[in-house]
Amino acid sequence: MGEARAMWTLFEPIHDVTYFDERARNRFAAAGLRGFWRGYFAGRAAPLGAIGPAPVIAAFYSFAPSMVSRALPEVWSMASPEAVLGARSEGAVAALTHLLPDVPVAHIAEAAELLESAVAVLDPAGRVLGAANKSLPPYENPYARLHQAATTLREHRGDGHVAALVTVGLGPLEVLALRSAMDMSREWLQPARGWTDDQWTAAEARLAARGLLDDSGTVTATGQELFRSAEDATNAAAEAPWRAIGPEAVTRLKSLLAPMTAACWDVLPVGNPIGLPRAA
Repeated sequence: MGEARAMWTLFEPIHDVTYFDERARNRFAAAGLRGFWRGYFAGRAAPLGAIGPAPVIAAFYSFAPSMVSRALPEVWSMASPEAVLGARSEGAVAALTHLLPDVPVAHIAEAAELLESAVAVLDPAGRVLGAANKSLPPYENPYARLHQAATTLREHRGDGHVAALVTVGLGPLEVLALRSAMDMSREWLQPARGWTDDQWTAAEARLAARGLLDDSGTVTATGQELFRSAEDATNAAAEAPWRAIGPEAVTRLKSLLAPMTAACWDVLPVGNPIGLPRAA
C-alpha cells in the first residue's frame, strides 16, 4: 500500500479551512460573496476563470446541477475570479495563523516547500481542477504557500477520484446514496449537495437494480467492493508525487503536518459531507 491516502488525510484539512473557518469565510464576504455556498463555489472555481455552471457541475461532480446554477455565473458579478483568489488566500492565511499559533513559522515554510515539491511533479493531464490550481502564480507568505500546495494536491486527487467513479459507473448521486448506506449520513449529504427526495429515491432504485443495495437499502458486499475498487484506483492515481519525493521527505512531511492537521480539524463540522477520516 502506498502513501497517497495517508497523505490525503493530512493535507485535506489544511485545504478545508477555506470553507469552514470563520476568518476565511469573512474574507469571501468582504469580497462580496455573502453566504457559505457563494464563497464555496466561487472559491473552488476561481482558478478556472469566470465560467458558467456546466464545467463546475462536471468537475465538482456530486452537486445537483440546480444547486451549482444558483451560484454560477452570478457570483462573478459580485467578485471577479482574481478578487476571489485573493480572498481565498487571505482567508487561508488568517485561518491558519490563528489555528497554528504554536507551530513555528519555519515548520510551516518547510512543510510548504515539501508539498510544493510534490506539486511540481504532478501530471496535469486529465486533471482540470488540479491543473488550474497548479498554474496559479506562487505566493510568498508561507501560510498561503502551504494552503495553495495542499489545495492543488487535493484537487488533483479529486480529479482522479471523479475519473475512478465514472469508470465504475457511480454517478454523482449514486455515489452519495451508496455512501449514505455505508458510512455517512444522508441527513448531511443530501442537503449539502442539493438533491431532492425524488432524485435520491431514484438513485437508490438504480443502485438496487445493480445489486449494490439490498431490499432494505443496506449496501451489499458487491456495493462495498465496487466502492473499494474506486477508492483503490483513486489512491493508485494519486501515488506518483509521493514516490517522486521519496520516503524520507514523506516521513518528514507526516511529522510536520500532523499537528497542523489536528488543529485544522477543530473547525471542521461534525458529520461534514467530505468523507474524510481523521489521520492516524
